[in-house]
Amino acid sequence: MKLLKYLQWAYLAFFVLFLYDAISNWNIDRGRSYVSLFFAALALFIYFFRKKYRKRFEERGKL
Repeated sequence: MKLLKYLQWAYLAFFVLFLYDAISNWNIDRGRSYVSLFFAALALFIYFFRKKYRKRFEERGKL
């Protein structure tokens, strides 16, 4: 279970990397920046999704 907790933070790191890639390539290649922004939004969504469900599974184990 601890591995899932650390993988959750990996998605946040991917969000930062994709956001940096989008910002650094904004004036060079707009299409690539949009793809990077899509993946950044997806990584942020997965981070919050996993965080919510990890807490739900922890609550289930306390019963």
